[in-house]
Amino acid sequence: MTILGNRPTTRPGQPTSSLRAPGLDWLLMLASLALVTMGTLLVWSATSTRADLTGGDPNAYLRKQLVNVAIGLVLMVAVMATDHRWVRILAPLAYVASVGGLVMVLVAGSTINGSRSWLQLGGMSIQPSEFAKLAVVIGMALVVAERTERRWGRGVGSLEVVGMLLVAAVPAVLILLQPDLGTMLVLAATVFGVLAVAGAGRTWLAGLTVGAVVGAIAAVSAGVLKPYQVDRFMAFTNPTLDPRGAGYNVEQARIAVGNGGLLGQGLFEGSQTRSGFVPEQHTDFIFTVAGEELGLVGAGVLILLLAVVIWRALAISADAGDLFGRVAAAGIACWFGFQAFQNIGMCLGIMPVTGVPLPFVSYGGSSLFAGMLALGLLQNIHLRSSVASRR
Repeated sequence: MTILGNRPTTRPGQPTSSLRAPGLDWLLMLASLALVTMGTLLVWSATSTRADLTGGDPNAYLRKQLVNVAIGLVLMVAVMATDHRWVRILAPLAYVASVGGLVMVLVAGSTINGSRSWLQLGGMSIQPSEFAKLAVVIGMALVVAERTERRWGRGVGSLEVVGMLLVAAVPAVLILLQPDLGTMLVLAATVFGVLAVAGAGRTWLAGLTVGAVVGAIAAVSAGVLKPYQVDRFMAFTNPTLDPRGAGYNVEQARIAVGNGGLLGQGLFEGSQTRSGFVPEQHTDFIFTVAGEELGLVGAGVLILLLAVVIWRALAISADAGDLFGRVAAAGIACWFGFQAFQNIGMCLGIMPVTGVPLPFVSYGGSSLFAGMLALGLLQNIHLRSSVASRR
Protein backbone atom coordinates (compact mmCIF):
# COMPACT_ATOMS: atom_id res chain seq x y z
CA MET A 1 0.00 0.00 0.00
CA THR A 2 1.39 3.39 -0.92
CA ILE A 3 0.27 6.88 -0.16
CA LEU A 4 2.43 8.49 -2.82
CA GLY A 5 0.78 10.07 -5.78
CA ASN A 6 -1.56 12.89 -6.67
CA ARG A 7 -4.61 13.23 -4.48
CA PRO A 8 -7.98 14.35 -5.85
CA THR A 9 -9.12 17.83 -5.00
CA THR A 10 -12.61 19.24 -4.64
CA ARG A 11 -13.81 21.09 -7.76
CA PRO A 12 -14.96 24.69 -7.34
CA GLY A 13 -18.56 24.80 -6.25
CA GLN A 14 -18.63 21.12 -5.30
CA PRO A 15 -20.33 20.65 -1.90
CA THR A 16 -18.39 19.05 0.91
CA SER A 17 -19.70 16.78 3.62
CA SER A 18 -20.02 18.09 7.16
CA LEU A 19 -17.12 15.86 8.25
CA ARG A 20 -14.85 17.60 5.75
CA ALA A 21 -16.11 21.12 6.24
CA PRO A 22 -13.40 23.73 6.85
CA GLY A 23 -12.49 24.07 10.50
CA LEU A 24 -11.92 21.66 13.32
CA ASP A 25 -12.70 17.99 13.09
CA TRP A 26 -15.51 18.15 15.62
CA LEU A 27 -16.12 14.41 15.76
CA LEU A 28 -12.49 13.90 16.78
CA MET A 29 -12.70 16.72 19.29
CA LEU A 30 -15.94 15.55 20.90
CA ALA A 31 -14.91 11.90 21.04
CA SER A 32 -11.57 12.72 22.66
CA LEU A 33 -13.16 15.08 25.20
CA ALA A 34 -15.75 12.42 26.05
CA LEU A 35 -12.94 9.90 26.62
CA VAL A 36 -11.08 12.32 28.88
CA THR A 37 -14.26 12.98 30.85
CA MET A 38 -15.00 9.27 31.25
CA GLY A 39 -11.40 8.65 32.22
CA THR A 40 -11.45 11.33 34.91
CA LEU A 41 -14.59 9.87 36.47
CA LEU A 42 -13.19 6.33 36.35
CA VAL A 43 -9.92 7.45 37.95
CA TRP A 44 -11.90 9.20 40.68
CA SER A 45 -13.92 6.06 41.31
CA ALA A 46 -10.83 3.82 41.34
CA THR A 47 -9.03 5.97 43.93
CA SER A 48 -11.75 7.49 46.12
CA THR A 49 -11.74 4.56 48.58
CA ARG A 50 -7.99 3.90 48.42
CA ALA A 51 -6.63 5.64 51.51
CA ASP A 52 -3.21 4.11 50.79
CA LEU A 53 -3.08 6.17 47.59
CA THR A 54 -4.95 9.31 48.57
CA GLY A 55 -3.79 9.79 52.15
CA GLY A 56 -7.41 9.88 53.27
CA ASP A 57 -8.55 12.50 50.73
CA PRO A 58 -11.04 10.80 48.36
CA ASN A 59 -10.78 13.67 45.87
CA ALA A 60 -6.99 13.81 45.69
CA TYR A 61 -6.62 12.01 42.35
CA LEU A 62 -9.62 13.81 40.90
CA ARG A 63 -7.86 17.14 41.44
CA LYS A 64 -4.58 15.80 40.06
CA GLN A 65 -6.23 14.43 36.95
CA LEU A 66 -8.13 17.67 36.35
CA VAL A 67 -4.81 19.51 36.44
CA ASN A 68 -3.41 17.00 33.95
CA VAL A 69 -6.42 17.52 31.69
CA ALA A 70 -6.04 21.32 31.84
CA ILE A 71 -2.36 21.12 30.90
CA GLY A 72 -3.15 18.63 28.14
CA LEU A 73 -5.78 20.93 26.64
CA VAL A 74 -3.31 23.83 26.60
CA LEU A 75 -0.75 21.65 24.81
CA MET A 76 -3.35 20.49 22.28
CA VAL A 77 -4.44 24.04 21.47
CA ALA A 78 -0.82 25.20 21.20
CA VAL A 79 0.04 22.55 18.59
CA MET A 80 -3.28 23.01 16.81
CA ALA A 81 -2.66 26.76 16.44
CA THR A 82 0.96 26.46 15.31
CA ASP A 83 1.67 27.23 11.68
CA HIS A 84 2.12 23.99 9.74
CA ARG A 85 5.54 25.04 8.48
CA TRP A 86 6.73 25.50 12.05
CA VAL A 87 5.47 22.04 12.95
CA ARG A 88 7.88 20.56 10.42
CA ILE A 89 10.70 22.86 11.50
CA LEU A 90 10.25 21.93 15.16
CA ALA A 91 9.88 18.20 14.51
CA PRO A 92 13.65 17.47 14.68
CA LEU A 93 13.92 19.44 17.93
CA ALA A 94 11.06 17.43 19.44
CA TYR A 95 12.80 14.22 18.42
CA VAL A 96 16.14 15.30 19.94
CA ALA A 97 14.41 16.39 23.14
CA SER A 98 12.67 13.03 23.38
CA VAL A 99 15.93 11.12 22.95
CA GLY A 100 17.56 13.39 25.53
CA GLY A 101 14.79 12.60 27.99
CA LEU A 102 15.27 8.87 27.47
CA VAL A 103 19.01 9.22 28.11
CA MET A 104 18.36 11.21 31.28
CA VAL A 105 16.05 8.45 32.52
CA LEU A 106 18.82 5.89 32.24
CA VAL A 107 21.24 8.20 34.04
CA ALA A 108 19.11 9.71 36.78
CA GLY A 109 15.64 8.16 36.49
CA SER A 110 13.46 6.55 39.14
CA THR A 111 12.60 2.86 39.08
CA ILE A 112 8.89 2.05 39.42
CA ASN A 113 7.47 -1.47 39.01
CA GLY A 114 10.83 -2.79 37.87
CA SER A 115 11.39 -0.25 35.08
CA ARG A 116 13.61 2.85 35.15
CA SER A 117 11.21 4.99 33.15
CA TRP A 118 10.52 8.09 35.22
CA LEU A 119 12.10 11.49 35.78
CA GLN A 120 11.23 13.39 38.95
CA LEU A 121 10.85 17.11 38.19
CA GLY A 122 9.87 18.88 41.36
CA GLY A 123 6.61 17.31 42.47
CA MET A 124 5.83 15.86 39.04
CA SER A 125 6.87 12.53 37.51
CA ILE A 126 7.54 12.54 33.77
CA GLN A 127 7.77 9.42 31.59
CA PRO A 128 9.80 10.39 28.48
CA SER A 129 8.96 7.14 26.68
CA GLU A 130 5.37 8.36 26.27
CA PHE A 131 6.58 11.39 24.32
CA ALA A 132 8.97 9.17 22.35
CA LYS A 133 6.00 7.54 20.61
CA LEU A 134 4.93 10.85 19.09
CA ALA A 135 8.54 11.87 18.41
CA VAL A 136 9.18 8.67 16.44
CA VAL A 137 6.00 9.14 14.40
CA ILE A 138 6.80 12.73 13.38
CA GLY A 139 10.47 11.88 12.89
CA MET A 140 9.68 9.04 10.48
CA ALA A 141 7.09 11.18 8.71
CA LEU A 142 9.63 13.97 8.25
CA VAL A 143 12.27 11.61 6.84
CA VAL A 144 9.98 10.10 4.21
CA ALA A 145 8.41 13.46 3.34
CA GLU A 146 11.69 15.33 2.90
CA ARG A 147 13.12 12.64 0.63
CA THR A 148 10.09 11.84 -1.53
CA GLU A 149 7.91 14.95 -1.87
CA ARG A 150 9.89 16.11 -4.88
CA ARG A 151 9.73 12.65 -6.51
CA TRP A 152 6.01 11.88 -6.83
CA GLY A 153 5.21 8.40 -8.09
CA ARG A 154 8.61 6.83 -7.44
CA GLY A 155 7.58 5.35 -4.11
CA VAL A 156 9.57 4.72 -0.98
CA GLY A 157 12.89 3.05 -1.61
CA SER A 158 15.30 1.17 0.61
CA LEU A 159 17.18 4.35 1.52
CA GLU A 160 14.02 5.95 2.90
CA VAL A 161 13.09 2.80 4.80
CA VAL A 162 16.54 2.59 6.37
CA GLY A 163 16.34 6.25 7.36
CA MET A 164 12.95 5.75 9.00
CA LEU A 165 14.19 2.68 10.85
CA LEU A 166 17.22 4.58 12.14
CA VAL A 167 14.93 7.29 13.48
CA ALA A 168 12.95 4.65 15.36
CA ALA A 169 15.96 2.58 16.45
CA VAL A 170 17.57 5.12 18.80
CA PRO A 171 14.52 5.61 21.09
CA ALA A 172 13.70 1.89 20.82
CA VAL A 173 17.11 0.84 22.16
CA LEU A 174 16.92 3.36 25.00
CA ILE A 175 13.42 2.17 25.94
CA LEU A 176 14.54 -1.47 25.85
CA LEU A 177 17.38 -0.62 28.25
CA GLN A 178 14.93 0.66 30.90
CA PRO A 179 13.41 -1.99 30.27
CA ASP A 180 9.87 -0.90 29.31
CA LEU A 181 8.46 -3.84 27.37
CA GLY A 182 4.94 -2.41 27.01
CA THR A 183 6.09 0.83 25.38
CA MET A 184 8.49 -1.15 23.21
CA LEU A 185 5.64 -3.28 21.85
CA VAL A 186 3.51 -0.20 21.13
CA LEU A 187 6.44 1.51 19.43
CA ALA A 188 7.19 -1.55 17.30
CA ALA A 189 3.58 -1.82 16.12
CA THR A 190 3.50 1.92 15.38
CA VAL A 191 6.72 1.78 13.35
CA PHE A 192 5.41 -1.18 11.34
CA GLY A 193 2.17 0.69 10.63
CA VAL A 194 3.99 3.85 9.54
CA LEU A 195 6.23 1.88 7.18
CA ALA A 196 3.22 0.09 5.67
CA VAL A 197 1.27 3.31 5.13
CA ALA A 198 4.32 5.12 3.75
CA GLY A 199 4.63 2.46 1.05
CA ALA A 200 7.55 0.31 2.18
CA GLY A 201 7.92 -2.84 0.07
CA ARG A 202 6.46 -6.16 1.13
CA THR A 203 9.95 -7.61 1.37
CA TRP A 204 10.86 -5.02 3.99
CA LEU A 205 7.67 -5.62 5.97
CA ALA A 206 8.08 -9.40 5.88
CA GLY A 207 11.74 -9.12 6.84
CA LEU A 208 10.93 -6.86 9.77
CA THR A 209 8.25 -9.27 10.97
CA VAL A 210 10.64 -12.21 10.88
CA GLY A 211 13.35 -10.11 12.50
CA ALA A 212 11.02 -9.09 15.32
CA VAL A 213 10.14 -12.71 16.08
CA VAL A 214 13.78 -13.80 16.01
CA GLY A 215 14.76 -10.80 18.15
CA ALA A 216 12.10 -11.61 20.74
CA ILE A 217 13.28 -15.20 21.00
CA ALA A 218 16.90 -14.05 21.29
CA ALA A 219 15.98 -11.50 23.98
CA VAL A 220 14.32 -14.17 26.10
CA SER A 221 17.17 -16.62 25.57
CA ALA A 222 19.82 -14.03 26.39
CA GLY A 223 18.09 -12.92 29.59
CA VAL A 224 17.40 -9.37 28.35
CA LEU A 225 13.92 -9.55 29.86
CA LYS A 226 13.71 -9.46 33.62
CA PRO A 227 12.26 -12.47 35.45
CA TYR A 228 9.01 -10.69 36.32
CA GLN A 229 8.44 -9.88 32.63
CA VAL A 230 8.94 -13.52 31.66
CA ASP A 231 6.58 -14.53 34.48
CA ARG A 232 3.91 -12.23 33.05
CA PHE A 233 4.08 -13.95 29.68
CA MET A 234 3.94 -17.35 31.34
CA ALA A 235 0.90 -16.22 33.35
CA PHE A 236 -0.72 -15.04 30.12
CA THR A 237 -0.40 -18.50 28.59
CA ASN A 238 -1.69 -20.12 31.79
CA PRO A 239 -3.34 -17.74 34.34
CA THR A 240 -3.76 -20.57 36.86
CA LEU A 241 0.00 -21.18 36.91
CA ASP A 242 0.58 -18.58 39.65
CA PRO A 243 -2.80 -17.10 40.69
CA ARG A 244 -1.34 -15.31 43.71
CA GLY A 245 1.74 -14.06 41.90
CA ALA A 246 2.23 -13.21 38.22
CA GLY A 247 -1.33 -14.30 37.34
CA TYR A 248 -3.01 -12.30 40.11
CA ASN A 249 -3.53 -9.11 38.10
CA VAL A 250 -5.19 -10.88 35.18
CA GLU A 251 -7.39 -13.02 37.42
CA GLN A 252 -8.67 -10.06 39.44
CA ALA A 253 -9.16 -7.95 36.31
CA ARG A 254 -11.31 -10.63 34.68
CA ILE A 255 -13.38 -10.98 37.86
CA ALA A 256 -13.97 -7.22 37.95
CA VAL A 257 -15.05 -7.03 34.31
CA GLY A 258 -17.28 -10.09 34.75
CA ASN A 259 -18.99 -8.52 37.78
CA GLY A 260 -20.34 -5.69 35.64
CA GLY A 261 -22.80 -7.68 33.58
CA LEU A 262 -24.80 -5.70 31.05
CA LEU A 263 -25.33 -2.37 32.85
CA GLY A 264 -22.71 -2.48 35.60
CA GLN A 265 -22.88 -2.08 39.36
CA GLY A 266 -22.96 1.71 39.16
CA LEU A 267 -20.26 4.38 39.26
CA PHE A 268 -18.41 4.32 42.62
CA GLU A 269 -20.21 1.06 43.48
CA GLY A 270 -17.96 -1.63 42.01
CA SER A 271 -17.19 -4.29 44.61
CA GLN A 272 -13.75 -5.19 43.24
CA THR A 273 -12.92 -1.54 42.71
CA ARG A 274 -13.98 -0.38 46.17
CA SER A 275 -12.11 -3.28 47.78
CA GLY A 276 -8.90 -2.48 45.90
CA PHE A 277 -8.43 -6.04 44.65
CA VAL A 278 -7.19 -5.00 41.17
CA PRO A 279 -3.62 -3.63 41.28
CA GLU A 280 -2.84 -0.38 39.43
CA GLN A 281 -6.53 -0.01 38.67
CA HIS A 282 -6.40 3.75 38.14
CA THR A 283 -3.61 3.42 35.56
CA ASP A 284 -2.97 0.21 33.62
CA PHE A 285 -6.23 -1.53 34.59
CA ILE A 286 -8.62 1.42 34.34
CA PHE A 287 -10.77 -0.50 31.84
CA THR A 288 -11.76 -2.90 34.61
CA VAL A 289 -13.47 0.00 36.41
CA ALA A 290 -15.53 0.70 33.29
CA GLY A 291 -16.38 -2.97 32.90
CA GLU A 292 -17.43 -3.46 36.52
CA GLU A 293 -19.23 -0.17 37.20
CA LEU A 294 -20.61 0.70 33.75
CA GLY A 295 -21.08 -2.83 32.46
CA LEU A 296 -20.93 -4.09 28.90
CA VAL A 297 -22.85 -1.05 27.66
CA GLY A 298 -20.56 1.52 29.30
CA ALA A 299 -17.38 -0.34 28.35
CA GLY A 300 -18.74 -0.63 24.81
CA VAL A 301 -19.29 3.13 24.66
CA LEU A 302 -15.70 3.68 25.76
CA ILE A 303 -14.42 1.34 23.04
CA LEU A 304 -16.68 3.05 20.48
CA LEU A 305 -15.22 6.47 21.40
CA LEU A 306 -11.70 5.11 20.96
CA ALA A 307 -12.73 3.70 17.58
CA VAL A 308 -14.05 7.12 16.53
CA VAL A 309 -10.75 8.78 17.44
CA ILE A 310 -8.79 6.19 15.42
CA TRP A 311 -11.23 6.45 12.48
CA ARG A 312 -10.92 10.24 12.37
CA ALA A 313 -7.13 10.01 12.53
CA LEU A 314 -7.19 7.69 9.50
CA ALA A 315 -9.65 9.99 7.71
CA ILE A 316 -7.39 12.98 8.36
CA SER A 317 -4.47 10.96 6.98
CA ALA A 318 -6.41 10.13 3.81
CA ASP A 319 -7.39 13.78 3.25
CA ALA A 320 -4.06 15.37 4.21
CA GLY A 321 -2.63 17.74 1.64
CA ASP A 322 1.02 16.78 2.13
CA LEU A 323 3.02 13.64 2.70
CA PHE A 324 4.21 14.60 6.17
CA GLY A 325 0.65 15.05 7.36
CA ARG A 326 -0.54 11.81 5.81
CA VAL A 327 2.19 9.67 7.35
CA ALA A 328 2.06 11.42 10.75
CA ALA A 329 -1.73 11.08 11.07
CA ALA A 330 -1.62 7.41 10.07
CA GLY A 331 1.17 6.79 12.57
CA ILE A 332 -0.86 8.35 15.36
CA ALA A 333 -3.80 6.13 14.43
CA CYS A 334 -1.55 3.04 14.62
CA TRP A 335 -0.20 4.17 17.99
CA PHE A 336 -3.63 4.78 19.52
CA GLY A 337 -5.09 1.64 18.00
CA PHE A 338 -2.47 -0.85 19.15
CA GLN A 339 -2.08 0.70 22.59
CA ALA A 340 -5.83 0.60 23.20
CA PHE A 341 -5.98 -3.01 22.01
CA GLN A 342 -3.05 -3.98 24.22
CA ASN A 343 -4.49 -2.30 27.32
CA ILE A 344 -8.03 -3.61 26.95
CA GLY A 345 -6.71 -7.00 25.89
CA MET A 346 -4.64 -7.45 29.05
CA CYS A 347 -7.68 -6.50 31.16
CA LEU A 348 -9.67 -9.24 29.42
CA GLY A 349 -6.85 -11.79 29.53
CA ILE A 350 -6.32 -11.97 25.77
CA MET A 351 -3.02 -10.06 25.85
CA PRO A 352 -0.07 -10.31 28.28
CA VAL A 353 0.28 -7.75 31.06
CA THR A 354 2.81 -5.18 29.88
CA GLY A 355 1.83 -2.03 31.76
CA VAL A 356 0.62 0.39 29.09
CA PRO A 357 -2.04 3.05 29.82
CA LEU A 358 -5.37 3.33 28.02
CA PRO A 359 -5.16 6.47 25.82
CA PHE A 360 -7.05 9.47 27.30
CA VAL A 361 -8.55 7.33 30.06
CA SER A 362 -5.81 6.11 32.42
CA TYR A 363 -4.47 8.34 35.18
CA GLY A 364 -1.15 10.01 34.49
CA GLY A 365 0.25 13.20 33.07
CA SER A 366 2.81 11.95 30.55
CA SER A 367 0.44 9.64 28.67
CA LEU A 368 -2.30 12.26 28.58
CA PHE A 369 0.07 15.05 27.54
CA ALA A 370 1.50 12.98 24.68
CA GLY A 371 -1.99 12.00 23.55
CA MET A 372 -3.24 15.59 23.60
CA LEU A 373 -0.18 16.77 21.67
CA ALA A 374 -1.00 14.11 19.07
CA LEU A 375 -4.62 15.31 18.90
CA GLY A 376 -3.37 18.86 18.39
CA LEU A 377 -1.21 17.66 15.50
CA LEU A 378 -4.18 15.83 13.94
CA GLN A 379 -6.29 18.97 14.12
CA ASN A 380 -3.41 21.00 12.71
CA ILE A 381 -3.16 18.65 9.72
CA HIS A 382 -6.95 18.74 9.27
CA LEU A 383 -7.06 22.53 9.38
CA ARG A 384 -4.33 22.81 6.75
CA SER A 385 -6.15 20.31 4.52
CA SER A 386 -9.41 22.24 4.92
CA VAL A 387 -7.74 25.50 3.89
CA ALA A 388 -6.05 23.84 0.91
CA SER A 389 -9.32 22.34 -0.31
CA ARG A 390 -10.92 25.79 -0.41
CA ARG A 391 -8.28 27.20 -2.74
